[in-house]
Amino acid sequence: MRENEVVRPNRLRRIGRIAVGWIATAMALRLLALVLPGVHVDGWVAALAAAAAIGILNWLIWPLFIRFLLPVTVLSLGLAALVINGAVIWLAAKLVGGVEVASLLDGIFLALAMAAANTLLVALLAMDDDDVYLHHARLAARRFGSTKSDVPGVVFLEIDGLAHDVLRRALRNGEAPTMSDWLDRGSHRMIEWETDWSSQTGACQAGLLHGSNVNIPAFRWWDRARQTVVVTNHPKDAYHIEREHSDKRGLLAFDGASRCNIVSGDAPHSLLTMSTVLGQGRGESIGREYFVYFASPHNFTRTLVLAVGHIFQELWYASQQRRADVRPRIDRSWPYPLVRAYATAVQREIQVQVVIGDILAGRPAIYTTFLGYDEVAHHSGIERRDTLVVLAGIDRQLERIAMAAKEAPRPYRLVVLSDHGQSQGATFKQRIGVSLNDLVHELTGIPASQTPKHQSEALWALFGVLTEASAGGSGVAKALRFATRRHRVDEAVVLGRGRREMMQGHRVESRTEPPPEVVVMGSGCLGLVYFPRHPARLSLEQIESLYPRLLPGLRKQPGVGFMLVRSERHGAVVIGPHGTRYLDSNLVEGVDPLAPFGPNAARHVKRGDSFEHVADIMINGSFDPDTEEVPAMEELVGSHGGLGGTQARPFVLFPAEWAAPEKPIVGAEEMHAWMRRWLADSGHADFAKTEDPAKPPSGSPSRFPVAQARARDRRSTGSTSPG
Repeated sequence: MRENEVVRPNRLRRIGRIAVGWIATAMALRLLALVLPGVHVDGWVAALAAAAAIGILNWLIWPLFIRFLLPVTVLSLGLAALVINGAVIWLAAKLVGGVEVASLLDGIFLALAMAAANTLLVALLAMDDDDVYLHHARLAARRFGSTKSDVPGVVFLEIDGLAHDVLRRALRNGEAPTMSDWLDRGSHRMIEWETDWSSQTGACQAGLLHGSNVNIPAFRWWDRARQTVVVTNHPKDAYHIEREHSDKRGLLAFDGASRCNIVSGDAPHSLLTMSTVLGQGRGESIGREYFVYFASPHNFTRTLVLAVGHIFQELWYASQQRRADVRPRIDRSWPYPLVRAYATAVQREIQVQVVIGDILAGRPAIYTTFLGYDEVAHHSGIERRDTLVVLAGIDRQLERIAMAAKEAPRPYRLVVLSDHGQSQGATFKQRIGVSLNDLVHELTGIPASQTPKHQSEALWALFGVLTEASAGGSGVAKALRFATRRHRVDEAVVLGRGRREMMQGHRVESRTEPPPEVVVMGSGCLGLVYFPRHPARLSLEQIESLYPRLLPGLRKQPGVGFMLVRSERHGAVVIGPHGTRYLDSNLVEGVDPLAPFGPNAARHVKRGDSFEHVADIMINGSFDPDTEEVPAMEELVGSHGGLGGTQARPFVLFPAEWAAPEKPIVGAEEMHAWMRRWLADSGHADFAKTEDPAKPPSGSPSRFPVAQARARDRRSTGSTSPG
């Protein structure tokens, strides 16, 4: 018998939850009969009878609907399910005396109102939907099997973009009660760790899940060999990134599960992980988790109501910012409210359901990323009221997952971490009056060209759902693939003609003309300037000769903290507003430009200089030590991607009985080594032989010869800089 006995669901609680749903449905019928001319209810008895009929019909009809019309449901983002709900209500009214629903549209309005009433009543009665999540997860575990073990499983719960200092203040102010309770009870402890220079999800997750983030200079960059823009969360690019960094023994390689991440950690079970959504090399049934989620009409209607609520929240908070003239702020017009609702409600609901299913299946290691905080912090600010509301909602999901773990076939340990933080500030364009792209074109004398407008992570996650659901060989996948065949770029679903044309113009497969003379990209507070018509990275001397106004013009801008270039004579050179630092000799002329960015700044920047894909000019935004503000090179209030402030200081909250580092953890690769050690110490034999995290490698880990050898060979042959 295990030490932690399985806790059986409380039957009275389940009965109470059903009763609340029944009453809420009857109440919605009665109230809407007073508002909608097409709805008529003869008293409470008729309302209760109709509510019971709706429940029974859903139980009978819904499984058949999902089996045959799942492609339509997914393609319509669930709206088809709403129509079916309305049809069920219309049919129930025909079967029950004393109730009339005149049309399908009236039935749809009733479906929405019933879901809203149910959600509101559950909240007022301090109940929750844990049993609903658990019920469907239990069914999936019975159908697909589970693994019993005394070896504790580990669930890694990433809150994207949440800095250590921001979380510490949220804990103090009661914004994260679940994590606060764990710390107060002594079950967990929390420490800060430090990212690499590229403090963004692509590089950080490659380091955390695969132990290597070599040659990932930013969230997006120009690939000189392929002559194309690489975007970390584009499915095809994410697939190639994982191939280059995987040794097939990643953090989740041994029957683990990757949910809602950029890379998979070699997990055999994957959902909405950008490196696997195309379905290449996946042996499991693709889209099975979507089937499980949509198998419940309650799941869809509740999620839709939550999404609508989040849309109204966004509209309210955005109007409040405009009314109070809060600065810095950016435009948050449509379709951003829809994208935000997807990140903070729809994806969150799906991933929690799936993670609970993984727990009840007994997966040994699970890693999932909550995207909502990062998405809202980008647009609202890192500690604005609406951002902290989203954080509190994620904290509530942690409690839900912890409760589900009590029913698992093995004990579980929960780890909460972030891959990076965010720093806040007015954007580069707001400070200077011109974007970095326009400024570089002006200083070089090159006519400005249209730059790719890269969409938010949440929007690409939405496209990822459609891409993944259409992968594989099932009838559902084939139907979706046919329906989206004209809406794809590099095999990934991309909705909107303008977005597709923009992307196609910067993908090598589509280009017939020479590449642009200059490409300028923003990755948070990091700016990257490439000259693609030159086969190798331009040296400092070449840039000064070809574009004599460029470096002096950039250097004097108040939004520029420092620039990295490579000199033929001096090697890596960091240029700041009032001084220069030569990294190879560690000499400084004037004021050290890296001084405001921390004691490890030189180490991080020098490592980045060695990357194959490093830009001709790498620009890090300025940093104000008093306010900890940095300017984003994109139009974002909160940003990350470089050095300066809380963006490079994430956190990890882990079980108190686990070993803890005696020295600060620096870099995602070192954090990965500690995660492997924790798995090994917990009894996972596949991780028993691993590197000692107390002795991290000084550069790129030798476990990844492919990515490292490519960088080393290019440096030795001089192909990335003049000899």
